[in-house]
Amino acid sequence: MSRAPGQRRVPSAAAQAAAGAGLGLTVVLLWPAFDSPPREMPLGAPAASALAVPRPERLGQERHLSVWSTVRRAVRARSAPERAAPVVASVGTRTPEGTDNTLLVLDRAADRHGQVWVRARLPVLPAGTTGWLPREAIGGYRPVRTQLVVDLRRLRATLLRDGHRIFRAPVAVGQPRWPTPRGRFYIRNKLVRYRSSFYGPLAFGTSARSTVLTDWPGGGFVGIHGTDRPAQVPGRISHGCIRLRNPDIVRLGRLMPVGTPMTIR
Repeated sequence: MSRAPGQRRVPSAAAQAAAGAGLGLTVVLLWPAFDSPPREMPLGAPAASALAVPRPERLGQERHLSVWSTVRRAVRARSAPERAAPVVASVGTRTPEGTDNTLLVLDRAADRHGQVWVRARLPVLPAGTTGWLPREAIGGYRPVRTQLVVDLRRLRATLLRDGHRIFRAPVAVGQPRWPTPRGRFYIRNKLVRYRSSFYGPLAFGTSARSTVLTDWPGGGFVGIHGTDRPAQVPGRISHGCIRLRNPDIVRLGRLMPVGTPMTIR
């Protein structure tokens, strides 16, 4: 980044905090505005209100880059980056499958006390819910460049990397009475311990939840897994989960990392 002759680069407070937390160059690339030196306020300009919350900085400035993280401590997600904001949901450190809980991180902002908050997509109902968490409640940022798109009309799953298709396969989805939910979600974990004839060689847990089978163990989370009935793929035969033929789920397992954003449409 160029700067005027004689101008001395001064690390911002957010950049110093990021360095102290062990974050690397990725953070600087994601939020260049936070690494800019402070500018003098013109003489006579009105002071900013101490109650104003700064405009959030969207993470992943690159078009196909997303960021996820694990939850380090149980925390309440709030509707705004403020300690007094209403609670949206409680977020734990473990998933129903016993793995580390993960969140897709979308934005960050600092409150009037200087505390940094992040906005994340949450694995709760209704679909698409997001909430603000204190930055220290989650771990380091991990980038992904993939995106999964599940087309319920065409019964097809497509994986993109940097916007280019690298995988496509037919899928079986929920029956009309147990529909696969539409919305924007993310891949929460990758599981092999459920390997069986029914689930196939591996499964992915997602943040999507059924709006119908809410009393199921774990809260009705939608999974992506193999099947012992490949002839039913493509089709509308599940309780909401997304089924692939076993060779396809194995191939998807090699290509799709945890944290991948998922759109079901």
